[in-house]
Amino acid sequence: MTALSADDGLKLVLGSGSPRRLELLAQLGIAPDDIRPPDVDESPLKAEQPKQYCARIALAKAAALKLAPDEVALCADTTVALGRRIMGKPEDEKEAAQFLLALSGRRHRVITSVVVRRGGDIWAKDIVTAVKMKNLSDEELNGYLATDDWRGKAGGYAIQGPAGAFIPWIQGSYTGVVGLPLAETAALLRTAGYRW
Repeated sequence: MTALSADDGLKLVLGSGSPRRLELLAQLGIAPDDIRPPDVDESPLKAEQPKQYCARIALAKAAALKLAPDEVALCADTTVALGRRIMGKPEDEKEAAQFLLALSGRRHRVITSVVVRRGGDIWAKDIVTAVKMKNLSDEELNGYLATDDWRGKAGGYAIQGPAGAFIPWIQGSYTGVVGLPLAETAALLRTAGYRW
């Protein structure tokens, strides 16, 4: 397939309601033409590995979108993995505390799967970043939970918020941990013919 130039007028549909993904796209100078978060069941399958889970959900989001011929969809899913354990968005403060206590003082992986779809063509990439969280004191844990910053965040924290003070080391993509790895996303969009 030949790449299209900007005057071909492709429109970008962001298949995510995440304000963080919108902010990250803005760093590339991209403003989506439409935002359509698809309704997808994000429950892990029995014995599903974190990377396979993340890729499956991102693909399901892209597949769920109805696109016009001149539209390109961008979807992503981010999960926190501690070993084989998938840590999605905590249901409540108690679960957020459980996640953070499990991550405290340990290395874990943040996986973001990105999918770009144009018509029947799909381009996908999985980005895995290793992250170390410092040992959290009770005061740090309770102070963070009180901020409510954990709400809607995989693993119960956001590296770009107050919890950034808990992360002394990462190996991989910082923007991938935030929720949209920019270098890989830009490459996928260009491959799909979307120009900005």
